[in-house]
Amino acid sequence: MGMRLLVLGGGGREHALVWKLAQSPAVDDLFCAPGNPGTATLATNVPLNTADPVEVRVWAEENAIDLVVVGPEDPLAAGVGDELRRAGLLCLGPDKGAARIESSKVWAKNLLADNGIPTGAFEVFDDSHSAIDYLAQIEYPAVVKADGLALGKGVVVAREFAEAEAAVEGMMTDRVFGAAGNTILVEECLFGQELSAFAITDGKNHLMLPFARDFKRVGDGDVGPNTGGMGCYSPVALQDDALRQEIEEVVMQPTLQALAASGNPYVGFLYAGLMITADGPQVIEFNCRLGDPETQAIMPLLNGDLADAALLAAQGRLTEAHLDIAASSATCVVLASGGYPGGYDTGCPISGVADVGEDALVFQAGTALNGEELVTNGGRVLAVVGLGDDVSASRAAAYANLEMVDFDGAQHRGDIAAHDPAILEA
Repeated sequence: MGMRLLVLGGGGREHALVWKLAQSPAVDDLFCAPGNPGTATLATNVPLNTADPVEVRVWAEENAIDLVVVGPEDPLAAGVGDELRRAGLLCLGPDKGAARIESSKVWAKNLLADNGIPTGAFEVFDDSHSAIDYLAQIEYPAVVKADGLALGKGVVVAREFAEAEAAVEGMMTDRVFGAAGNTILVEECLFGQELSAFAITDGKNHLMLPFARDFKRVGDGDVGPNTGGMGCYSPVALQDDALRQEIEEVVMQPTLQALAASGNPYVGFLYAGLMITADGPQVIEFNCRLGDPETQAIMPLLNGDLADAALLAAQGRLTEAHLDIAASSATCVVLASGGYPGGYDTGCPISGVADVGEDALVFQAGTALNGEELVTNGGRVLAVVGLGDDVSASRAAAYANLEMVDFDGAQHRGDIAAHDPAILEA
């Protein structure tokens, strides 16, 4: 008998995960909750409230699920991992305590500082007046962060005092992120090259996945407001075996050891947002899951059986897993609704998804079906992922295939992967 596997989530990350997991000969039955029209072509969508751990656990028990793979952070922060494990079910995703590495930026920074893991200097504030007094005395730029979950948007890199003050007022007084802004951090602004590093871990051991670089701001040239992510690419030119080893030895392994020592062993996907500085890698932040849209770029570069590796990780046997990284490239460009990350329309018919070539993939996110017609149903609607031998080729494939997909008001960045040194030198 093969595995019965449930993926939690309904975005582009989960479509990419389902796409990769569906390739496993070890999987007989694949479910996705709540899923989207893209996952429905590969798995059975299930209308579960994934933020309700009991509802997830009951369904998993009743349907004899062998492994639950958690995509987004909200179910993890709500304790779905704890609930499943208490019932003796396997889960690839950390318990609520370990998920604080993302759900509480303050907890995570203290864990790093207490264990000598490189990260920028920081101060913590729970009232706006003391935060603003402090901001009036420091040098800029500086980083203002909400402590809690804010859909990837709770970070402001302030170039001057007025910008920092406005960020504090928005988070703590206007409560634009709700309770996530009850406490904030003011951090040193790190300089260098950003890198997203991912690993799958069983609590003690880890396997590195492909590195990626993402593009957060809505406009070309990194202008405009932050989004959940407008695109990314992998691999990144600065990565090499020496840097990978340094990240494993200085960041990943010490963090897993620190989590275990704190009584919060970490099982799942671990995402380190890094700045590669003149002094080496520094942690900007951790996430307790894979990135979106980074997952859409790194899944096509994974060789091996992800379902088997996921099961072994959940069983504490990751050393028996085999995953290799392909010597090729993927560039992911997000097609978003007009107006995003502000207000936007939904229900716009989407054309051309079936027309992309063999050198590209389309992963759906904010989509829905109106009868049999695919329509928009979110801010980030879908991602076109170009594939190629190197970043230049995958970038060309992404943008060529993007021309085939359209809906009213569609917007995308035109500069994803354009700044990679490997391209500039070509």
